Amino acid sequence: MTDNDDMGADVDPGTPERRRSVTVFGGTGFLGRRIVRHLLGRGFAVRVAVRHPERVRAVFSSDEPVPQAVAADLHDEAAVAAALAGAHGAVNAVSLYVERGRDSFDAVHVEGAARLARHAREAGVERLVHVSGIGADPESTSPYIRARGCGELAVTQAFDGVTLVRPAVMFGPDDAFLTRLVKLVRILPIYPMFGRGRTQLQPVYVDDVAEAIARVLDRSDGAECPCYELGGPRIYTYQELLQSIAREMGTRIRTVPMPFAAWQALALVAEFLPGTPLTRNQIALLQHDNIASTELPGLPELSITPTALEAIVRQIAGIRR
Repeated sequence: MTDNDDMGADVDPGTPERRRSVTVFGGTGFLGRRIVRHLLGRGFAVRVAVRHPERVRAVFSSDEPVPQAVAADLHDEAAVAAALAGAHGAVNAVSLYVERGRDSFDAVHVEGAARLARHAREAGVERLVHVSGIGADPESTSPYIRARGCGELAVTQAFDGVTLVRPAVMFGPDDAFLTRLVKLVRILPIYPMFGRGRTQLQPVYVDDVAEAIARVLDRSDGAECPCYELGGPRIYTYQELLQSIAREMGTRIRTVPMPFAAWQALALVAEFLPGTPLTRNQIALLQHDNIASTELPGLPELSITPTALEAIVRQIAGIRR
């Protein structure tokens, strides 16, 4: 597909063209661009709805298909409606970790998500996938976690039959999680842990999450579930995770506890640094276990074998075995 391809606002709802068309909001992000690739790989016609459509071509290499790009801001009613016109499916993969100006957590994760869902319903979109996160809670004291939870409620009310996808913390070669841990384990003789390092995590490979979303949209057997929680193959405490990373790198690490209050103070300063290396909301997430529910379907129910974190550690660290 080229960036001149058009799904068309006047495509008949019953045509094969519409049944294979999907609009992805946030399609240039860490997860979003992988969702686009997996959808393209399954033969979908993909429209990427982003604030800066001119950047889409730079995200995809010259030897892979380039999806259609359209300008769309979740704050803009008309732009959201236009981006959804003629689509059979839609994905909301927009994420915000640091509030800036009018981009507050509520504006993006609640109001923007509800706006997208409402316009999807009005456009006749048949399948909507809303990406949230494990631990989303409308009663949380954390603004980020609370907005995620309220966003789930908002889209569920606006779009009947929406599918919620809640990944655990995601990792990949160009992430802000595992890549940073690998670098720090390599250079720090003593590693300060979040709290006492007992928080449980079930990191999931970002491409597994993208493939799961593509399979949800591609299902034709009618076996649709309202919510999936996606976790990796292993549950670690934070301390175990650090030790596993060090072991794969062929080194040893000494860990020391560091109170969450101290991390929050550091994050407050880090939020003003270029690239925002650490946020208070990330610290809030790490104060609670981040593991997939055993009562909700996940990767196995979509016939996906979870990728081991250790294999990606070796890839990031440039280790061949």
